[in-house]
Amino acid sequence: MADNGVNKGRRRFLVGATTVVGAVGVVGVAVPFVASWQPSARARAAGAPVQADVSKLEPGQRMTVEWRGKPVWILYRSQEMIERTKSIAPERLADPNSQQPQQPPYADGLLRSIKPEIGVIVGICTHLGCSPLFKPEPDAEGVGVDNWPGGFFCPCHGSRFDLAGRVFRNVPAPLNLQVPPYRLDSDVLITVGEDEETA
Repeated sequence: MADNGVNKGRRRFLVGATTVVGAVGVVGVAVPFVASWQPSARARAAGAPVQADVSKLEPGQRMTVEWRGKPVWILYRSQEMIERTKSIAPERLADPNSQQPQQPPYADGLLRSIKPEIGVIVGICTHLGCSPLFKPEPDAEGVGVDNWPGGFFCPCHGSRFDLAGRVFRNVPAPLNLQVPPYRLDSDVLITVGEDEETA
């Protein structure tokens, strides 16, 4: 059979060149497509740990940082606040020993924290997601309860929490306030969103 003047070398070159150009085109299309699966810088930042400097925080004061779009309160509890919180009768609280998983295992105990004086609490009510008010003084006005020991009060539906974020009985909120993962980097630096085990 005659080859009718077909140049087989040229044919192989053209087939090879077309294959290479096609492969480059596939890679050129695939790279942006696969890259689109990666979270954006904004999304990565939204879930990233946040560091807070508490050097200017005085006993009895609270500061707020944002982590994952949520307000996180860092509370410097005075010794008097610690004693008041510890002295709350367990029967006044819905979950006094924090049996529901609303905190990391290292934030156990009555104060739900690594250090008694430093509380780290997500400032979102566990009822419908409102942000409770900080009412740290005993018998603060507007809370609507006798023997108020100080804590957080949600004016939307009347839920109340102590200074450790534990929910009182007979209020709409079903759970204690969440304690996020966190670690103490030093006496004045706290990282919210990352604990010591994952650091």
